Amino acid sequence: MAASTSDSNDGTRPDLADIGVTGLAVMGRNLARNIARHGHAVAVHNRSSQRVDDLIAENGDEGDFRPSHSVEDFVASLAKPRRVIVMVKAGPATDAVIDELTPLLEEGDIVVDAGNAHFEDTRRREAALKEKGMHFVGTGVSGGEEGALLGPSIMPGGSRESYEALGPILESIAVEVDGTPCCTYVGPDGAGHFVKMVHNGIEYADMQLIAEAYDLLRQGLGLSPAELADVFDEWNSGDLESFLVEITARVLRHTDARTGRPFVDVVVDEAEQKGTGRWTVQSALDLGVPVSGIAEAVFARALSGAADQRAAVQAKGLAGPTGGALEGADAEGFVDAVRQALYASKVVAYAQGFDQITAASEQYGWGVDRGMMATIWRGGCIIRARFLDRIKQAYDADPHLASLLLDDYFASAVADAQDAWRRVVATAVHLGIPTPGFSSALAYYDGLRRDRLPASLVQGLRDLFGAHTYRRVDAEGTYHVLWSGDHSEERQDHIDQGSHNPH
Repeated sequence: MAASTSDSNDGTRPDLADIGVTGLAVMGRNLARNIARHGHAVAVHNRSSQRVDDLIAENGDEGDFRPSHSVEDFVASLAKPRRVIVMVKAGPATDAVIDELTPLLEEGDIVVDAGNAHFEDTRRREAALKEKGMHFVGTGVSGGEEGALLGPSIMPGGSRESYEALGPILESIAVEVDGTPCCTYVGPDGAGHFVKMVHNGIEYADMQLIAEAYDLLRQGLGLSPAELADVFDEWNSGDLESFLVEITARVLRHTDARTGRPFVDVVVDEAEQKGTGRWTVQSALDLGVPVSGIAEAVFARALSGAADQRAAVQAKGLAGPTGGALEGADAEGFVDAVRQALYASKVVAYAQGFDQITAASEQYGWGVDRGMMATIWRGGCIIRARFLDRIKQAYDADPHLASLLLDDYFASAVADAQDAWRRVVATAVHLGIPTPGFSSALAYYDGLRRDRLPASLVQGLRDLFGAHTYRRVDAEGTYHVLWSGDHSEERQDHIDQGSHNPH
């Protein structure tokens, strides 16, 4: 039976659940358990009833669960305003669940998509439910299976009104750092999923940089995975302290039980991806924001997966350095140089990610608080790191900061690392070790600090072959050279540059 529409004050009825979760794969199941563990009555539902029964049989003693085997009973078991968390595969499956739920819901009810949806899909769904008087809340949840159960970082978007009804529950289940829940209202419509997308993009860049550091030290110094585990353990006690550096040491120390070889040596060197990194880069292109560190991380995964092409090139034996470990003065201090290069490159990757959030917030009118994003990323999520406190402090000191690299702390940290950073990139080139993350981060940094870039030549070329015009350093307006005529200059302010072919 569909949910009743006559009992308008059923929010106080003890037989009704505070919130519901539909979709009980590992993430949904763990999230429901987390909610129940924190004292909330949670309705649970799944397309396959067996998963509902398994949850109750195995974890029913952890809290107040209200199982349902039909979507009608599920909705009817919820207190008003009904709060429904959807935890199913992103895309058509999410739309199908929403289409099934909405005829049973009423004005004021809240549907939460806690999966990794594309933010444009979230904007579409939010607008559609708003027309029905309902709230749709695209919510980023970071921390994986363990985080969902023990305390994730949560990034909800949607209306502020929906957060008033939903926020207390989400904040109660989020991990806390220094007494502050890693959950806050992000902004309207797709803001929550956008921020989670960028979080994942930064995660791509972070892992690529760590992998490059590993490769440099293994190939450049001949260190074993076990020795490198010690290096990353030591780094994790300093400015590089983070979840990803911590688990890098764990992976490098692990030995394969079947062969006795280092685990990292028996894993096929093809990194897979689920798409959020690509989304981040595609969005950045649309926004006109350079996120070169994230882009290089995505492309590095794509290159690793081009197994046939790589094999063909290796069979051909293309020319390059013969390799060999560094010796003598070249090896002296190289471990610390890589540490400094890793830190500086990570700063650039995070700076680019926050620039992308800034650009989207301005374009869509979201009003995202960047300092609060750093705050809720300090715990629970995959990119949690010590220096997120520094990022929070930077935006607290200047909410309008144009770039993290302008903050006194980060400007000083990168300046201190600069010589080591350049040494590492130069050494990588000399040894033939690919470091797209380190190299692109340094190029971005150098591009920002240059008073004049060669883009003037690019624009000149565009004017010659496409009459795209240019601006002068010494006069207002836009201009075009009559390249096919007498090479005289004409002012072209009246020309709509957007009408030209934008090569």
